[in-house]
Amino acid sequence: MSVTVKTELFARRDVPYGAFQRKLLPTVDPRRIIGVRTPELRALAKRMIQEGVAGEYLKQLPHTYFDEDQLHAFIVSETKEYLLCIAQVNRFLPYVDNWATCDQLSPKVFKKHRFELTDSIQPWLQSEHTYTVRFGIGMLMAHYLDADFDFSYPKLVASIRSEEYYVNMMIAWYFATALAKQYEAVLPYIENRLLDPWTHNKAIQKALESYRISPEQKAYLKSLKVKP
Repeated sequence: MSVTVKTELFARRDVPYGAFQRKLLPTVDPRRIIGVRTPELRALAKRMIQEGVAGEYLKQLPHTYFDEDQLHAFIVSETKEYLLCIAQVNRFLPYVDNWATCDQLSPKVFKKHRFELTDSIQPWLQSEHTYTVRFGIGMLMAHYLDADFDFSYPKLVASIRSEEYYVNMMIAWYFATALAKQYEAVLPYIENRLLDPWTHNKAIQKALESYRISPEQKAYLKSLKVKP
């Protein structure tokens, strides 16, 4: 199976796209990037699921290539049984070494199990692994900024302190999105400067780019920027 998958991936190789990806993924060894476009990977993942060979592929960790990791993320994201999906996610996360694979890992079944999902998010946020923390923040952003919003969630995210760029960028992204969806609830985190200065300013920057935030709100947020 592993050889067959590699063969299929190399058959779909897009050399210019691979060169483009290498510039965007500084944490990935350039030699690990084949250069397969996302629609091709999604189609292959669905085909493997339909053919009943995806489960065997998921057992083959670690993978050699970034594109194999992407394929793995797409397969897990299609898993329909919640507890199995959680197990697959927890097994895969320690091998995730870049923001793209982390952000592509977005299981559809989580939408139907938001109540149970919170039990897994807390350990993810407390992990020492950069992309496990980033994934946990991403799940809070994806599933708990609308009807299931709770004041405790931005508090959890704001309490995270990290030297890792890809964690702090996700914190900023979370608060920018939260400002767009729950402005009054999360504004105090910006007003009271509860994030580190870099993340604080980055959250404001990303919020200023949002069409969902009014011009008046943007003007006020801009006034809250701090000196590094």
